[in-house]
Amino acid sequence: MMTRLAVTLTLSAGLLLSAAAQQPGYRVTHTYTIGGDGFWDYVVPDPPNHRLFIARQTRVMVVDERDGKLLGEVLDINGAHGTAIAQASGHGFATSGNDQAVVMFDLKTFATIKKIPAAEDADAIIYDTGSNRVFTFNGDAHSSTVIDAREGALVTNIPLGGKPEYGVSANDGKVYANLTDVGEVVEIDAKTATVSRRWPTAPCRNPVSMAIDTARKRLFSGCRSGVLAVSDYAAGKLVTTVPIGMGVDGAGYDSAAGDVFASNADGTLTVIHQDSADTYHVAQTLTTPVGSRNMGLDPTSHRVFVVSAKFGAAPAAGRGRGPVEAGTFALLVIEKTP
Repeated sequence: MMTRLAVTLTLSAGLLLSAAAQQPGYRVTHTYTIGGDGFWDYVVPDPPNHRLFIARQTRVMVVDERDGKLLGEVLDINGAHGTAIAQASGHGFATSGNDQAVVMFDLKTFATIKKIPAAEDADAIIYDTGSNRVFTFNGDAHSSTVIDAREGALVTNIPLGGKPEYGVSANDGKVYANLTDVGEVVEIDAKTATVSRRWPTAPCRNPVSMAIDTARKRLFSGCRSGVLAVSDYAAGKLVTTVPIGMGVDGAGYDSAAGDVFASNADGTLTVIHQDSADTYHVAQTLTTPVGSRNMGLDPTSHRVFVVSAKFGAAPAAGRGRGPVEAGTFALLVIEKTP
């Protein structure tokens, strides 16, 4: 026979579990199996057209974010990493890292228009609306290639003084990028194509992913040392750091929710709430498949997208994962519950 104390404890535990289950937060609402061979890199949303551009080694897969259907592919790529979308000119740009080049393609047909020379290890790539230019971030070359988005013409290569990873545009004439090897943020003047400022991210080490809050002039750098670094880009200085998971490679900021996201290879999505411009706290750590370190955020639907797959046996010698198992590549949709 259960004692009164035991009954009270049981009811209290049940109420706590029920309250926890009803707490608002982010969860995986849909999983779409896309399939296809090869590893992947950046996931880039195209909000006006409800599409995602997902780099897959030899191509970029174009996926309908609403149902996970494959809409087409951008081909002629050798070492796919990033995609930039220039809506005004109707052009897309995808890095072809092994070719030290950028593939310019038609946003409607996905057909290749031309290949533009870049530099060694052309990796991430972004579009700046103010200058109508595309900026690549070339890791091993320690540079950024600048391309005219209308004509697809090479403008110049900018020496950055370190190994760039991801970057963002502030849409005010400035572009920002993380320099992972020297632990810095670098500011680029988009029109003059020159470096205008730089500042350290310490105690953050190895900054890679980046997102931006243009209203409060804050940059968010996901660091492989397990923190998110917040910078005031108007003042050009670090203001705070927040703990995140390990192996970060993606970041996003939803201004409507006031939430910053970091997608991590350890199988977590860290959700950080912005209490004020310089104050933040970890609101949630969502479990995701291990290796789901790339993400995209659609600011119009407020959905976060991560990708994952199952892997075969690891190589007998050396480092790295085994091959992606056929038919297992999937897109996960993450949404906030009411």
